[in-house]
Amino acid sequence: MGKLKTKKGVAKRFKLTKKGKIKFSPGGKSHLNSNKSAKKLRKLRRAKTLRGAKNKSFVKSMLPYG
Repeated sequence: MGKLKTKKGVAKRFKLTKKGKIKFSPGGKSHLNSNKSAKKLRKLRRAKTLRGAKNKSFVKSMLPYG
């Protein structure tokens, strides 16, 4: 069997942690920040983990080699 191709858009947006969780950086912080609260902007700085088994299996299928 040949090599599997990685979806490059997914590879740029998601990273796998050692425990197998999927880490990503949320969008919505590049412009129109003046009307967003300081609390929201602070929370947008942090990386989040993907929730839901359906989403995880979908992303992992596009990242065959992690």
